[in-house]
Amino acid sequence: MTNEQKFEVALKNKFRFPYKGLVSTEDLFDLKVEDLDAIFKTLNSQLKRVKEESLLDTKTKEDKELEVKIEIVKYIVSAKLAEKELHLKVREQKEQKQKILAILSTKQNEDLQNKSVEELKAMLDKLDN
Repeated sequence: MTNEQKFEVALKNKFRFPYKGLVSTEDLFDLKVEDLDAIFKTLNSQLKRVKEESLLDTKTKEDKELEVKIEIVKYIVSAKLAEKELHLKVREQKEQKQKILAILSTKQNEDLQNKSVEELKAMLDKLDN
C-alpha cells in the first residue's frame, strides 16, 4: 500500500490517534517529532498486545488499522526529520555565503587601501564623470 493509499484509508475511516485524548490524521502534522514518537510507542504496544492474544495468524480489521496508523506516523516522522535536515542545510549554506561575502568585502577594501594616492584620485575622477 502506498503512502497516498494509507492516507486515503485514514481519512475515509476517520482514524484517530492517541494523543492527549484523540487527534485526527491531519493533526499529526502539527505535532513535534517527540509527540509522534509517543503516539508510535502507544500504537506499537497495542499492536504487540493484539498479536500476543491470538494463536491464529489471521489479521482482523483492527490489526490492519493499527498497522496503517503506525505506518502513517512513521511517514510523518521521517518527513519532519527530512524537512528539519533541509532547513539546517539551507541555514548552513546561508551562513557560509554570509562569511564569504564578508571576507570578499574585506579583501576588496584591502585592495583599495593598497592603491597609491594617484590611483585613488584617478578612480575618483572616473566616478565623477
